[in-house]
This record gives sequence, C-alpha cells and structure tokens, in this order.
Amino acid sequence: MAVCGVIAEYDPFHRGHLWQLAEIRRRLGADTAVVTVMSGSFVQRGEPALCGKHARAEMALRGGANLVLELPSPWSCAPAEIFARGGVALLAASGVVTHMAFGCESGDLAPLSQAAACLDSGIYGAGLRRFLDEGMTFAAARQAVVGALAGDAAGACLDRPNNNLAVEYLRSLSALKSGVRPLALPRMGADHHSDGPGPYASASAARRRILAGEAWRDLVPETTAAILDRELAAGRAPASLTLCGRAVLARLRTMSEEDFRPYDGGGEGLYHRFYDGVRQARSVEELLAYVKTRRYPMARLRRMLLHSYLGLLPAERDRTPPYLRVLGADSRGRALLREMGDRAALPVLTKPADVRKLGEEARTLFAREAGWTDLYTLACPEPARPGAEYTHSPVML
Repeated sequence: MAVCGVIAEYDPFHRGHLWQLAEIRRRLGADTAVVTVMSGSFVQRGEPALCGKHARAEMALRGGANLVLELPSPWSCAPAEIFARGGVALLAASGVVTHMAFGCESGDLAPLSQAAACLDSGIYGAGLRRFLDEGMTFAAARQAVVGALAGDAAGACLDRPNNNLAVEYLRSLSALKSGVRPLALPRMGADHHSDGPGPYASASAARRRILAGEAWRDLVPETTAAILDRELAAGRAPASLTLCGRAVLARLRTMSEEDFRPYDGGGEGLYHRFYDGVRQARSVEELLAYVKTRRYPMARLRRMLLHSYLGLLPAERDRTPPYLRVLGADSRGRALLREMGDRAALPVLTKPADVRKLGEEARTLFAREAGWTDLYTLACPEPARPGAEYTHSPVML
C-alpha cells in the first residue's frame, strides 16, 4: 500500500486541494493513504493563517487526508528552500511515507529535476554571483544561471511559484538521501496569487473574499465552508496582520536598529529601512509600504516583519523540526500512527502531555510555538486566552 505525503498550508482548503488528493489516489491506487504536513499558525507569505491550525487540519481530513502533522513556525513562515526542507524532513522522519506529491505549473518531473540538480552543482554559485553583480534580482539571476547551465526548460521552471517550490522539494529529498519517491501533479485552476474565479479558484481568492466580506462559499468544498462558518461565528477567523497591527508596532517600536539586524537574512542593510520605517509608520501597511523597493518581494518583507514581532531568529530554523506533532487523524491515520510508533525517526506528539517526554531542543521549540500561538490569537477578531497549545487535542474523525 502506498502512503503519499503532501506539504501544504490549506489556507483555506479548496477545490484544487480536493482534486489533488483524488488524483493521488487515481495514480497510486484507491487504497493510498495521505499524510499531510501542514503549516501551523503562520504561513509562508509572512502572515497569520486565515484560521487556526486545528480547524484547517479538520478541513484536510474531511477533504480526504488521513493524517495531518504540523510544520512548526520556523519552517512554515520561511522562504521556499527552508519551508521545503522542514516539510520533507518530517515526511521522511515519519517512517511510513513512500511517495511525495506536489502540485506545479509544469506537471513534468524531468525539467524540475534538472533545475534541482543544477542548483546543487558546484558551478551554480559562481554564475549566480556574476548575474547579481550585473544588477539582477536574486530570482532573475537564479533563473538565468539555471537556464544557461541546464537548458531553457529547466530555467523556465523557476519562473513560476509552485515550480520553484517543487524544485526545492526535490533538492530536499536529494539532500536527505530519502527513498521517498516524488510525484509531480499539474496545478489545477487559477495561479497561486490569482484572485480569479473558476472551479479551482486559488486560496488567495478565497481569503480576499472572506476578508472583504464578499461571497466566498462557491470557491471551497462544502465541508470547508461549514468549518469556516463555525470559525467565523466564533470570532476565531479571519485572522490578519491588520487586526494585530498595534501589537506588532508596539513590539517593533521598542527595538533598536541593531535589534533588527539578525532578522535581515540577506545582510543587505534592509534592517536600516525597517528601523527608520517603524519610527514613522502608524500601521503595518504603512511600514511595509515604506520599506518596499523593487528589489524585495513583499512576502520577504512581511516575513521579516513577522519574525521581528515573534522574535523568531534565523538560527531557529538551521536544523530540521525535532518532533512530529499530530494535528488530526481519521481511522486510517490512527493506524499509520501505530506504525509510526515503531518506525518514526522522531518522537510523535499525539497529545500536549507528550511534551514532557521530549528532549531539551524539542521542548524548547514547543514552548516557543505555544508563545507564538498565543500571539497568533491576537490577529483574530476575538483573541483567545493564552495557553491553547497545552490544552488543544488533535482533531480525531
């Protein structure tokens, strides 16, 4: 029996995700189990997830996943390379995953594999430096080097967001020397950041409509709509940076210029712009507008802002996650958990009390995650009391 891993945000779970899980079973067999590694409270674009991790885990389970594991914040709110490394490491550490599926614009594994091999080659770095010295952005220089070294098809892969992420998944599988087999699937429907309608509208379109108070139920499966209705009614959604904007600015206004430096991952002096911007901005929107230049994608700026607010330092993601935390499972998923008890390379957390059995590194991360979740609730319409991570059990269907 195949066990297929998927790395996702499900922010929210939409019809494209539903199609992907069905397509996995069409290709690998109807009895294929699906293990999802899902982002926790914060997501790759540098924002709080639309609704809480357990609600989104339930969406995934009702949409066809069998087991949902958490990708902790140091890896979930990170660039593609780090996001992929954390997710792939967890799938490999489960000891039960045989395949890994991912959606991409090309749907063709060959050029993605060529691009991944090129990025890990010894000559890539020298080519990248040459193009950067000519004034190219990092993304354009990266694509130009791969195109020159591995061919136009491989270079063209890096022009689309999901292809980029797919390449990073392949690099992580190679680095881990994992026996997990990749499965490239075409991404259905609207582009990653598109707000366009259609049968496979993007998560971005659903979020935009929900945040704007517009009709959104036609963009998601009925099971997702029912869960979102419950979360909206309870004031647990929609979460946004705007709602916690004053808390963010309160933290950032206490920081010195040197305090911002560790969060400037590129070492390009961006922290100077953040420090200056915080002295003038009255909202997070004004701050982001102040620091924005053509050189920096907005997602990178939001991540730096969020990391500074959370106190999430780059060193905290240098390794890979030290535990497998269960957010939800159905009966099939619980059978996988019993297998993982014997085969997993990391401790498996099925309830908060299990934290006491962890080593120091893992306990420290869980405590940090608990604090970040408390801050996440400040981004919700009705903030919750602190301490939810120590009382919230996994969703079991």
